[in-house]
Amino acid sequence: MITLTLNGLTVEAEKGSTLLEVAQFYGFPIPTLCHMEGLSPYGACRLCLVEIGEGARSRLVSSCTYRAEEGLKVRTASSRVVRTRKMVLELLLGSCPQSKTIQDLAAAHGVRQQRFRQEYDDCILCGLCARICEQQMMANAIGFRGRGEKRSIGAPFDIKSDVCRLCGACMYVCPACELRCTYTEPEKAICGGCANLSPPCVYADKFDDMMCFMNPCVACDIK
Repeated sequence: MITLTLNGLTVEAEKGSTLLEVAQFYGFPIPTLCHMEGLSPYGACRLCLVEIGEGARSRLVSSCTYRAEEGLKVRTASSRVVRTRKMVLELLLGSCPQSKTIQDLAAAHGVRQQRFRQEYDDCILCGLCARICEQQMMANAIGFRGRGEKRSIGAPFDIKSDVCRLCGACMYVCPACELRCTYTEPEKAICGGCANLSPPCVYADKFDDMMCFMNPCVACDIK
C-alpha cells in the first residue's frame, strides 16, 4: 500500500492503481468519456484530468492513466481542473454537438454555451469502439487509421473485415451513435431544456484549490 493526499485527505491505495480508481474508491466523482470498465485505459477525452503537485510545479494529468505514487498530492476539483474540463467539453461539443452523452456531461458541469466552430464529425476519437472490438469481442476488426487531423477509425482499406461478426458492440459504446437531442435549432449545441440552470454552488467563487465536488451538491439542497 502507498499513501497519498487526495483533496486534502491522507488516503491509502494499492500500488499500481490509477488516480481514477483511487478517487472512485473514496467517493470523489471524476467525469469520464473514453474510460470504460473492462477496457484498457486510453486517456483520449481528457475529461478525467486532475491536478497533481503544488504551486508552480503543479500540472494536469489524466487520472485514468496516471498511477498513484507515494506522497503525491492530488486535487480532483480545483478551479484549474474545473476550467479545463469545461473547455474540453466545449471542444467535444464542437466535434460532436448532437451526442446525448456529451450534452448531458456539458449540462452537468455548467457549460451553457459552445464557442467553437461546430464540425459535426460524429466522432471524437475516444477509441471505445476499437478497444471493445479488440479486447472484449476478440475481433480487432476496426482500429485507428492515419495521423494528426487525418486520424480516423474504420476497417483497414475501408473494406469490411472478415472477422467482423456484426455484433454491434462498437455502436453500443459509441457516444456519437446515440439518440440525438431534438432541439429545433441544431446549430446550437446545448439546448438547456432539461438542465438545471441554477448556479451549482453559491460559494463556488470563493475557493480556488478545491471546488464543490458533491453530486448532488449538499449546499444546493439547503432551502
